[in-house]
Amino acid sequence: MPIFLWQAETKKDESRKGELDAADEAAVRGQLRRQGYKSITVKKKPKDLFANIPFFKQKVKGKDVVVFARIFATMINAGLPLIQCLDLLGKQEQNKTFAKVIGTIKEDIEGGSTLTDALKKFPKIFDDLFVNLVAAGESGGILDVILLRLSGYMEKAMKLKSKVKGAMTYPLIVLVIAIVIVGGLLVFVVPMFQKMFEGMGGSLPAPTQFLVDLSAFLQNYFLYMGVGLVALFYGFKRYYATEQGTLVVDALALKSPIFGPLLKKVAVAKFTRTLATMMSSGVPIMEGLGIVSKTAGNKIIEIALMKTRQSISEGKTIAEPLMETDIFPAMVVQMIAVGEATGALDTMLSKIADFYDDEVDAAVNALTALLEPLLMCILGPAVGFILIAMYLPIFMAASTV
Repeated sequence: MPIFLWQAETKKDESRKGELDAADEAAVRGQLRRQGYKSITVKKKPKDLFANIPFFKQKVKGKDVVVFARIFATMINAGLPLIQCLDLLGKQEQNKTFAKVIGTIKEDIEGGSTLTDALKKFPKIFDDLFVNLVAAGESGGILDVILLRLSGYMEKAMKLKSKVKGAMTYPLIVLVIAIVIVGGLLVFVVPMFQKMFEGMGGSLPAPTQFLVDLSAFLQNYFLYMGVGLVALFYGFKRYYATEQGTLVVDALALKSPIFGPLLKKVAVAKFTRTLATMMSSGVPIMEGLGIVSKTAGNKIIEIALMKTRQSISEGKTIAEPLMETDIFPAMVVQMIAVGEATGALDTMLSKIADFYDDEVDAAVNALTALLEPLLMCILGPAVGFILIAMYLPIFMAASTV
């Protein structure tokens, strides 16, 4: 339905304005008159020219969904009807894209759909975990409790993700800066020295000649190198999109000497936190493992969890197949086995997740502390070699004189 902008006065002559979805202007005027408004002015809201262009659309971030879930839970707990909750949430949402999504969900529920079915239409915003937990909340009559758990889980998951991104971003920025500095020296500084060397005559020392040749190569083939890097990046993306490519890259990531241990700890924290949230919300373990495997973020871990799920369906405990995956540490598997034996698996999983959140913190700090001197050891000698190679002919000329 089209959106109309309206302005009117109350019985106390106070000015009010707002927006309404209605079939036409007459419907808006009729609705406002029934609410006691007078001196009504109505006009159709102009269309946003960029509304249907994906590039200009506001993206719905994880933080938006967390706030939505938390406020939604509070409203339901306060006894407000579902449609009224969504109506208020849609009106107060500042992200226009998300506001439209909430409005569509409200309309679907008004048309007879369940909240779960309405959420399924937006898989990029509400993933399988969110939808399945909401379904469990609807069927169990504890939607407010489930939404609160979801918001808490998402906050912790976002915090974990930001830690890993921070650990990955810092060395990447330093490496890019190092490449820019070295590249700048080779492209702009070395040619200046080269002109001076030509005036001195004689042959150049081997390090200086190597640097001059490298500078000339970069200047002559810079464009080709740029095109080559773009093609390499595109080829990597295409390869990673294939099943074989995903398996190879994800396996190498887990086995890498620096980032591999960190990625394993992140995987354990994410797996235990997600499964604990689902089990405590009443989702069966088989269904929970199926969803957790899809959200693992690593193909090797996904396959390992699917094998675990298959083994459980054959009558085994969850601890046995997890031990065989060689991804989850023995301590984690033993704690899960204790949780199974005592009937408190969800509680034990939450404790493991809390422990590994701290482990990820420690690993990120250690990684940052390790990479700082490592990168300096790479950048320092590179810049030092350039300086020595540039001044070496001058020193040799001075010694000859």
